[in-house]
Amino acid sequence: MIDGDPRNVIAAKRDGLAVDPEELRAFVLGYARGEVADQQAAAFVMAAYLNGLDDAETLTLTRAMVDSGETLPLERISRPKVDKHSTGGVADGVTLVFAPLAACLGLAVAKLSGRGLGHTGGTLDKLESIPGLRTDLEPAAFERQVEEIGCAVAGQTADLVPADGALYALRDATATVASIPLIAASVMSKKLAVGSDLILLDVKAGSGAFMKTLEDANALARACAALARDWGRSTRVAVTDMSQPLGDAIGNALDIVEAVEVLRGRMRGRLRDAAVMFAGEGLSRLTGIGMGEGRAAAASALDDGRALEAFRAMVAAQGGDPRVVDDAESVLPRAPVRRPILADAAGTLAIVDAEALGRASGDLGAARGRKADPIDPAVGIVFRPKIGDAIEAGQVLGEVHARTEDEAEGAAASVRSALTLVEGEVEPPPLVYDWQGQMRP
Repeated sequence: MIDGDPRNVIAAKRDGLAVDPEELRAFVLGYARGEVADQQAAAFVMAAYLNGLDDAETLTLTRAMVDSGETLPLERISRPKVDKHSTGGVADGVTLVFAPLAACLGLAVAKLSGRGLGHTGGTLDKLESIPGLRTDLEPAAFERQVEEIGCAVAGQTADLVPADGALYALRDATATVASIPLIAASVMSKKLAVGSDLILLDVKAGSGAFMKTLEDANALARACAALARDWGRSTRVAVTDMSQPLGDAIGNALDIVEAVEVLRGRMRGRLRDAAVMFAGEGLSRLTGIGMGEGRAAAASALDDGRALEAFRAMVAAQGGDPRVVDDAESVLPRAPVRRPILADAAGTLAIVDAEALGRASGDLGAARGRKADPIDPAVGIVFRPKIGDAIEAGQVLGEVHARTEDEAEGAAASVRSALTLVEGEVEPPPLVYDWQGQMRP
């Protein structure tokens, strides 16, 4: 049973006081075991949302969440181990490219991913649009696959950081998700429970991210980097732009098609640039080669087909149809209606409401409003222009993949209304705003 009275933790945080570390630890572990009531945990997360957590409290919370369940040390993996996590965005298919790319460069990627919620896509949903592919891997099979082929992408087991799963569901129900200390503890507890040699974090900032401002994104990046430092773990945190969709595809099967094109070396753009950047960062930090050399090696592996073959091996190992790398559109589910999105005016693309595009795709069935909702893997939106591009009236901006004509028309209208065109030139936003974190000695 929990030691002490859980009301002490609630009262201290309600009054803006520092919570005793042992009492906070007991509170979190007690909640994971069902000894602290939902009402009490809800009161605590609301108090933490309103009054914040200091660095020591955030570290205590994170340690308790890790200790609430099993860990995944990855001791049997002989390659240098790198983990990468994104805070979520629109058309963010980096993991689909990064995992096989890093694997073919000699690194090991043991990636525990999540499902999409709201306007953001989920890597597991995207992968499961490949017929037969399984993401519910047992820890032993997961680790064996990483050792044998260099990468695996699977769902988090119920035994890994269970306190985080319980607290996240409560935060979602009580509208307290958008707390930087609580987000940092949630993100890092899952990363620190896995024995990676290097943690790469991608904290998004902009209209398509949970962190809408660069200030909040930088604060979250600093909080995550501080937790890794206090834990003695190597980490690098990039604050990247999400003022527009990262890639072109906003869906699930559509994301796979796009990832295959990037892995085949055919598609250039910000999605490829981000994957090359993170793979190069991992290779450089874990092997000691220069940063430019690491990125050049990653770009070469995309262009010569090695990354594509690593993706084929991962898909096959997880039970998926490996023909997806040869002809993705013939293997993946397809929506019956495909309609172009036409520009209704001319000008330079200045603003994209990326969240609106994500929600338009979700309205087609590509995303879920609640974790238990089903998704349609075939539907979604492809949107190609980027900020700074010149648009002509009537130009094809992309296409909608839908179940009905009415849904397709509604999604196309939503896309057009999410765009702001201006006269004259517009400076495109940078891909990366800042890097934080450090390597342990």
